[in-house]
Amino acid sequence: MEKIKNNSPVLFYYNPSKKWLVKVSKKDELHTHIGVLKHSDAIGKEYGSKLMSNKDKYVYLLKPTMYDYVMKIQHGTQIVYPKDLGYIVARAGIQNGQKIVEIGTGSASLTSFVASIVKPRGHVYTFDVDENFMKIAAKNLKKSGMEKYVTQQKLDIKTAKKMPVEDADVALIDLGDPWTVIPQVRQMLKGSGAVFAICPTMNQLEKLTMSLIENEFTDIESTEHILRTIDAREGKTRHSFQGIGHTTYLCFARKAFFDRDSKLKINEKKSKKTAKKSIKKSTTTKKSKSK
Repeated sequence: MEKIKNNSPVLFYYNPSKKWLVKVSKKDELHTHIGVLKHSDAIGKEYGSKLMSNKDKYVYLLKPTMYDYVMKIQHGTQIVYPKDLGYIVARAGIQNGQKIVEIGTGSASLTSFVASIVKPRGHVYTFDVDENFMKIAAKNLKKSGMEKYVTQQKLDIKTAKKMPVEDADVALIDLGDPWTVIPQVRQMLKGSGAVFAICPTMNQLEKLTMSLIENEFTDIESTEHILRTIDAREGKTRHSFQGIGHTTYLCFARKAFFDRDSKLKINEKKSKKTAKKSIKKSTTTKKSKSK
C-alpha cells in the first residue's frame, strides 16, 4: 500500500478532460470549478482514493505516470505526443543503458519520455540554441524527475566544429530543417545506430529522405500515426468526437556503410579522434587538479 506524503506528486482526476497534476503540500489548496481541494486532506490517503471538494464533488488521487507528465508539461513549443512517443521507442529499440542524442530539446516532452526508458544506466544528451526554451525544458525535466538522466547544452550542431557525442545508439531530431544535421548525426551514431526525425510537413520529409540516402542510411521508413478514441458506454458505444489526429510525420533510418568512395568515413574517424583527445585532456586536467 503506497500512501501519499507531503511533497508527493498526485494527479487529481475528475474526468478525462479535467485533471490536475500537483505536488501536494500541507498548506496548499487547489481551486477548481468543482470546488476547493485541500492538499492536507490527500496526505495519508492511499493512491487511488477519493477526495471530496467543498462542493461535494470528488476526484480520484492517482499516481502520475510519464504520460501524465508529458501531457501536463509547460509548452514552449509544440510537443511530441504519446501516440508518437511509443512508436519512436519501439521502432528504434530504445532501452535501459543506451546513449541518446537529441537535437532540438523544445519543451522536453520527448526528452523526458526517453530518459524514463534509458535510466538509470543510460543517458540523454540534448542540444538546443534557444535559451528560453532550454529554461522551460529544464523546469519540465525537474518536474518529471528526469533531470539527472539528461545533459542539456546550448550548441548549434549545424555549425559545431567537433561533435560532442560519439557512439550514440539513437539520435532524435526535432528541427524545422532536419536534413541539415544528418552528416553530423552520422558522425555521432554507432554502426546501425538509429535516427528519428520529427517532420511537420511532407516537403520536409522529402528533403530529409534525400539527405539520409546521400549520407548512407538504410531501412528508411516514414509514418504518420492517428489516434482515435472510443466512447464505450452501455448501449451507445461510438467513436469519440474528440481525438488527436495529425500531429507530425516521423522518419526513421539506420546508419549503414555503402562502401562508397566518399569523405564520410574520413570525417567520422577525425571526429572520433577529436572526441578521444578531448576526453584525454579532460582526464589529465582532473588529475593535475587533484594533485
